[in-house]
This record gives sequence, structure tokens and C-alpha cells, in this order.
Amino acid sequence: MVVIGAGFGGLACTRRLAGAPVDVVLVDRHNYHLFTPLLYQVASALLNPSEVAIPVRSILGQSGARFRMADVTGIDPERRLVLTRDGPIAYDWLVIAVGSQTAYFGKDGVRRSSFGVKVLPDALALRNRILGQLEAASRMGDPVARRRALTFVVVGGGPTGVEYAGALVELFRLVVGRDFPDLAPEELEVTLVEMGDRLLAEFPVALSEYARRRLERLGVNVRTGTAVEEYGDGGRVRLRGGAAIETDTLIWAAGVRPTRLAETVPFARARSGRLEIDEFLRVRGEKRVFAIGDVAQVEQDGRPLPQMAPPAMQAGRQVADNILRALRGEAMVPFRYRDKGIMAVIGRNAGVARIGGLDLKGFVGWAGWLFVHLYYLIGFRNRLAVLARWAWYYLLYDRPIRIIARARVPDGATPIPPDDG
Repeated sequence: MVVIGAGFGGLACTRRLAGAPVDVVLVDRHNYHLFTPLLYQVASALLNPSEVAIPVRSILGQSGARFRMADVTGIDPERRLVLTRDGPIAYDWLVIAVGSQTAYFGKDGVRRSSFGVKVLPDALALRNRILGQLEAASRMGDPVARRRALTFVVVGGGPTGVEYAGALVELFRLVVGRDFPDLAPEELEVTLVEMGDRLLAEFPVALSEYARRRLERLGVNVRTGTAVEEYGDGGRVRLRGGAAIETDTLIWAAGVRPTRLAETVPFARARSGRLEIDEFLRVRGEKRVFAIGDVAQVEQDGRPLPQMAPPAMQAGRQVADNILRALRGEAMVPFRYRDKGIMAVIGRNAGVARIGGLDLKGFVGWAGWLFVHLYYLIGFRNRLAVLARWAWYYLLYDRPIRIIARARVPDGATPIPPDDG
């Protein structure tokens, strides 16, 4: 059994197969599993990378499953080979769980010049950028350049954009008065831009409206029904309709698309670019190749499933069970997602959640968000570290990870594959 991708779906599948009388190999270009729902907290100087990422080998431990760090370049279904930069890996059964990458919708300026919140290097680069802008602005004499340096535009009104916009404002409130006496809090401006007519489009309207009101009370300038046309090198975000925002920092959280691997494998793809699958999550036309998570076009009741962790985890476990059923000569069971709800946090003491038919907001929604995210974090050490960090922040009103750390690689060192997701 070969599983490509150590994200939520791939890891759930591998752990389900581990211990069964099969040889399981998990392949990923990174040696860690990333808890992406908390990645924005690394980018907003609250959590350390080690608190949202855990080495895959330590997760698998002595389970019997093996891990191989490799960059997958293709799949040869005729010879049943996974192709990597370090040589092929043979498989009898294959699970593709490679996730997604940031979508820029053909906007080259945005792709070249914006900051993302998708992978761990994105979060570290964004944290460095935010803190670096504060340092630079504190010594600027030109008011125009200073205002542009202290203006931040977040694009995308989904959970990532909403959560990061709120976290950014709170970071400024905590850090500016304490660390930067030359800056006034009112000089900092955060704008959240969403193309749709409301934030958090998958949530009920009442919760979307609450999220907007909460962000605006925090000081975020929310602009819905507004699309970004382009972002130029001169620091100007051009909006549909002719308006513009002068800023040195554009944070892009507006969409995802299939990874390069999904775009090149010789399998059927839907209009979205994701792989077509049958009711058992097998790739269309293949008997022993499955696709789960963001890479698969999974629909239920006429609608695509959200590209989130819970559907991927459920799919991973279901695929593992179906493979074991097939090995025992039993019939596979069609996949049916059991919706456990959606949630988002909007700053301190405020969150929104839809769980079953119950809508939660305010402190109750925030507390529920904390509990669920702690529960799904892998490893007791990570849960304890994150809980301690949240308690420190909550009681002392602090954002402790205020370090600008840029990696330096010796000029003569052998390069490693780029870490671009």
C-alpha cells in the first residue's frame, strides 16, 4: 500500500492501515504533518512552528507503517509505480492524498508579490514580513511610505482570511504600544476583501453577519462584493470598479486549486481540475487507485464537499477499510460524509460554529473552537504546548513569538527541492 501525502486524509488512511497484515508506505515531500487550521497563528506570532507541525516518523512510531520523504513527480499506472526524484516506488494499492495549492486565478502580479497562508514556509515568511514592516515604519519619515508600510490587505473571506484578519489586528494592538512607541495604533490599517456578498459563505447568514460585525468592531475594514483585479510591483491593489489600495503587503487567502501532481497524472479530471472518483473514492477507471481530500472531486447530495480536514479524514479511514475489505474478498462500502460542523474564530472571545442544527457564536463559539482544535491536534506534547501558549496569551495579552528569523543557506550548499506546497 502506498499513500501519497501526509496531510489529514493521507495520515488518517495510513494510521488505519498500520497494524494490518499489509506493507504500508507513506510518502511526502515534507517530514512533518502540518495542522493547517492553526497555521495563521504562526503567521500572527502566537505559535511556534513545532506547535502546529509534528514529524511523521514520530506519529507512526512502531505502528509498522513506513515513511519515505520524497518528492513525487508522477504516477505510472501501467507498471504500478509512483515516480519520485529519488527513484520509483512500486505499489499494489495506491491512495493519492496530495492536497491542494494556492490559486491565483491568472493574476501574475498577485502570484509574484503576495504572501500566502497555505504552507509552513508561507506562515514564517508572513510573520517576518509583518514584524519587519513595523520595524521599517518606525523609522520612516515619509508619511506616504509609512502609511503604505502600515496598510495590510487580506484577500479571501473564508475561515483563513477571517481568522487571520482578526489575529492581525490583535497582534497590532498588543505589540505596537508595547514595542513601538514611535507608532500609533490608529496608523495601522487592515482591510479584508471578499469577492462574494458576505464573509464565511458556507456558514448561515446570521453567523456571517456576526463575523463581519465583530471584525469591524476590532477595526478591520471589511469590503465584500469586491474582487482584486491585480497587484502591481508599485504596491497598489487594483479592485474591480477602479478603486485601489496602496499597500506594501498583500495576504492572499482567496482560493486553492489541485497540486501540480494532480494536474499531470494520467487519470480523469473534473472541470475543477480535481480527480474524478466513484462512490468508493476510487479514481475513475481504476480498481486499485483511490483519491481523497482536496485532490478528489467528491460530491454529496449534488454539492461538492468542502475542502476541509474532516471530510479528508473520514475519507482516509473509509478507503483504508475498503482496501482491507477487498483483501478479505468482501464488498466495498460507498463513502458517505457525516458532517460534524464548521467553525471559525474572530479574535479574542469570539467565534462562530455550525454543529448539526445548532448555531453558536460569541464566547461559546470561541470556546468550542478551542476545544475542537486541541482535540484534533496530534500528540499530547503539541496539545499541551498549544494550550499553554493560548493560556499565556489570554491571561497576559501577549504575542510572544516576535522574532524575525530569516534562513541563510551557504552559496555552495546542495539545494533541496523548493518548499512551495
